Amino acid sequence: MSSEGNGEVLMRSLILLAFTLCASFATGASAQEKRQDYPVRPIRVLIPFAPGGATDIVARMIEPKMSRALGQPFVVDNRAGAAGNIAVDLTAQAQPDGYTLLVGNISTNSINPILFAGRMKANALKDLTGVTLLVSIPNLILGGPTVPAKTLKEAIAYAKERPGQLNYSAPLGSYSHLDMLAFTAAAGIKMVHVPSKGAGETLPLLLRGDTHVTESNVASNIGPVRAGQIKAYAVTSDKRLAELPNVPTMAEAGFPGIGSLNWNGLFVQVRTPKAVVARLHAVAVRAMKELDAEGMLEKRQTPISVSASPAEFNAFVLSEAKRWEKIIKDNGVRID
Repeated sequence: MSSEGNGEVLMRSLILLAFTLCASFATGASAQEKRQDYPVRPIRVLIPFAPGGATDIVARMIEPKMSRALGQPFVVDNRAGAAGNIAVDLTAQAQPDGYTLLVGNISTNSINPILFAGRMKANALKDLTGVTLLVSIPNLILGGPTVPAKTLKEAIAYAKERPGQLNYSAPLGSYSHLDMLAFTAAAGIKMVHVPSKGAGETLPLLLRGDTHVTESNVASNIGPVRAGQIKAYAVTSDKRLAELPNVPTMAEAGFPGIGSLNWNGLFVQVRTPKAVVARLHAVAVRAMKELDAEGMLEKRQTPISVSASPAEFNAFVLSEAKRWEKIIKDNGVRID
């Protein structure tokens, strides 16, 4: 081949190489731009429980602030049922692109994977990843209007006189269900469990007198307590609440170690890009701090408790799961 022919071949090779490099650069830039542009469409926020509960309250408080920060609408979608597992399954099955979020809690993301192992389509510990912790809310042991007792001691005595005649409401397998099992065992009373779809359903049942006693979060119930519609017998926090100074802690009432804090956090599908998770973390934490500064969290009785990083939150969720696994095993709890 002549030197002229060799030159043409070399020129064509150089042109092809240049074109390939440009195309690769454009593709890489496009992917990078796509990640940086997130989000470009509305974001769905799944709530595992009925409207009115603490998880629902928290989600609806952060929704407008996160929407404004990210420049896209947030669509809050309550998918109650199956102890919160429906919403978990939907999140796990969603595309890992950050357009489906779950506001989960102590039950859906640390208890259910243990208690419903082998019976769930998805495993929240394996199929979801945490963005950040949002709040840690104390709970109350509550008595309905049909229960005349004014204190926890009186309520226990009332229940002992009526073994198996009184009931309590809680989502199946939830922290409140397990806490009530532990409490009734420690108190030596027999009560019937009435499954509910969350605090948003538990409160109406209590107000109507359909259920007698329950454990439920402060955020959902402080209004009716203040109004005298239901009675608060004890609080699960370490100290008494400033808003309810006459309500003793569980330890003061004689039941130390019984009762949980209802933490809520933000989760996404496990394969969601780290850059998207990091952005959601930054926006969610900023939204929570703004709500705290505005006094909104104190007003709704939802104390702020955010994570320094997604990794820190995931470690916390795993530690909670291990704690509940021991409690479930030690007490022989099972869902038939």
